[in-house]
Parts: sequence; C-alpha cells; structure tokens
Amino acid sequence: MKYATIIVFFACIAGLSAIQLKCAHQDLDIPKEWIDMNNVCVNRMRQQIEDELKASMQYLAMGAHFSRDTVNRPGFADLFFKAASEEREHAIKLISYLLMRGELTSSVSDLIKRNLSPPITSWDSGVSALKDALKLEATVTKKIRDVIRVCEDATNYNDYHLVDYLTGDFLEEQYHGQRDIAGKVSNLEKLMASHGKLGEWLFDKKLQGLDIV
Repeated sequence: MKYATIIVFFACIAGLSAIQLKCAHQDLDIPKEWIDMNNVCVNRMRQQIEDELKASMQYLAMGAHFSRDTVNRPGFADLFFKAASEEREHAIKLISYLLMRGELTSSVSDLIKRNLSPPITSWDSGVSALKDALKLEATVTKKIRDVIRVCEDATNYNDYHLVDYLTGDFLEEQYHGQRDIAGKVSNLEKLMASHGKLGEWLFDKKLQGLDIV
C-alpha cells in the first residue's frame, strides 16, 4: 500500500509537470492591419518556395549521381551539391520573407509535405547534367518572373517591396548563375570535342581547382 501511494504521488507530480510544460497559450488578439499581402501573391510565393525545394532535390540527385564510385566525378558532385544548398537557401529566404510580412504563421510545414522527388536521377555525361541544370535554372527564373508579374498586377494592389526584393536579390543571382552554367557547357563540349571522354575528366579536375597539364 505504501509503495502504491508513492507511485500515485509521483504520477500526479509528473502529470502536473506535463501540464505546466505544455507549449500552449490562449488565442492572442493581435491587430491584423499590418498584414497586407494580396492572397494571389501569397499563393504564388508559396508555389515558388515549393519549386525552389524541388530544384534543391534535383541538384541533390545530380550530386549523388556523380558521387557514385562507378561515375566518380567529385568536381561535378561538389558543384551540384553546392547548387542544392543554394536552392534550399532560396526557399528559406522566401519563407522568412513571408513570415516577416505576417504570412505562413501556422502553415509553414505544409510547404515541405508534398512530393519533392526529382524526376531524373541519372545522367549519361557531365554535359547532359549541366544542360539539365541550365534548363532547371531557366525554369526557376521564369517562375520568379511570373511571381513578380502577378505581384505587380495583383487586383488593384502592387506589392512594390516584394517585387523589388525578388528583382534585386533573386533575378540578379539567377542570371549570373545561368551565364556561369552556359559557360561551363561551352567549355566542356569543346574539351570533349578535342579530347573525347578524357575531356570530361580534365574538366572535373578543373572544377576541383586542379590544373592538369
């Protein structure tokens, strides 16, 4: 009986602690006048976040492919893993922006619950992967431009701040990135035209910062 009493006592203490530690609070009465984004614009931003995450997963698949022992192109793998991190960072920046504007306060996790599996997981060569990367970047750029267009033309509401943010921070980086990949495709194809498959190996060494004479 004594031990049963002790067990019940500690159970009550544990239950009380659980109640006290529960992360819950009453509904807060915070004015909503400062939340002024157009719903159409918010939805397009949410879609863009999903697209950035999909691009990140596609680049992860590229990095994983070129990391395989049967492919063994560490330069390509590092290039694509870095690109995956950049796309993920873009998604985080867009989420942070919407949170700053008072959006997504209760549904951030919904953005990462969808199917983000990459449609392509293997490539015949470094050239084909770089060309797919360039197409992917062009698609992302087009979608960012579509978000800008929608947020400029939202029903009687032009979100100047968001449009300026996307134009200055995102489009600038997209255009530089596209030009860089296009240059890499050009150089790699020239190397392979003169050296065959050895050209890809040489290019991979170049990506690693190694100069092979």
